[in-house]
Amino acid sequence: MTANDAQPTLEDPTSKYSLPERARQERIEHPGLTGDLLSAPDHGESSYRGSGKLAGRKALVTGGDSGIGRAVALAFAREGADVAIGYLESEQADADETVALIESAGRRASAIAVDIRLEDECTRLIESTVETLGGIDILVNNAAFQMAQMGGIADITTEQFDRVLKTNLYGLFWLSKKAVALMNSGSTIINTTSIQGSNPSPELLDYATTKAGIIAFTKGLAADVATRGIRVNAVAPGPIWTPLIPATMPADKYEKFGETVPLGRPGQPAELASAYVFLASTDSSYVTGETIAVTGGTPMT
Repeated sequence: MTANDAQPTLEDPTSKYSLPERARQERIEHPGLTGDLLSAPDHGESSYRGSGKLAGRKALVTGGDSGIGRAVALAFAREGADVAIGYLESEQADADETVALIESAGRRASAIAVDIRLEDECTRLIESTVETLGGIDILVNNAAFQMAQMGGIADITTEQFDRVLKTNLYGLFWLSKKAVALMNSGSTIINTTSIQGSNPSPELLDYATTKAGIIAFTKGLAADVATRGIRVNAVAPGPIWTPLIPATMPADKYEKFGETVPLGRPGQPAELASAYVFLASTDSSYVTGETIAVTGGTPMT
C-alpha cells in the first residue's frame, strides 16, 4: 500500500467530544469565567492549525475573552491576523488568557474593556482597535447577553428586556455603523446569531427576539454595503458549552444541555472557529447576507 492508498482517519461527530460535566456543575455568577467550569471548553488551543488565510488582517472580536469569541480570536491569530477583543471588566482573567493565546501565535493583541450598551463606548472600542492595530477589516459582533426566565414573558422584566436589546442589537448596530465607515473593499463583518433566532425557546424569548433581528440585520446590511465590496454574514450556533450556560440557566435546565440535538451532545467553541474563518477569508468571496448554522443538526427553519 502506498501513501496515496492510505485510508483516511474518520471521526464520529457524535463522540468527537465527551459530554461536559453538567450535573455537578454549580450555577455561577454572570457572566462567568472559564475557570468556573468543571469541564473546560475546547477553544482549539491544541487542535487549530492555521494556513495563512487571514495574513495581515486586522480583526475586532467582541465577547472575545471566552467561549466562541476566544475560539474565533485564537483561530484568526493562527491564520495570521492581528486581533483586538472587547470584553466586560469582570472578565479580565479570561481576557488576559485570550491575549496570551493571540500573542503565542506571533500576532499583535489588544484587550479593551467595554460596555457595548453605550454608543460612546462602541465608538471608543472601534477607535481603540484602529489605533492599536492600525485599522480594522474584520468585525465579529459576538458579545451578547441572555438570562433564562423559566416563567416566560411573565418573568422578563423591562430592565432585562432593555439590557438584552441594548447589548445584542444596539451594540451590534453602533459597532457595525462605525466600522463600516472605516472599512475598505474586501473587509468583512460577521454577526453571531443563534438557533434561537429561528427556533425560539419561551424562557429565552427576549434573547431569541434579538437573534432573529440579527439575521434580518445581516441580510439588510449586506445589501447596503455590497457595492462597496464589504461582505456581511452570520453564524448561528446551537447549544455550545461555555461559561454563559451555567451563568444564565437554572441547574435543572443545563444538566442535559445539548443532548436533544441530532448529534446528541453540546458543541465546543472550537467547532465554530472554521466557520468564522471561512466567512472572514477570501474563500467566501461570493458569499454575503448568509447565515451558517452550526447547530448539531437542528435545522434553521
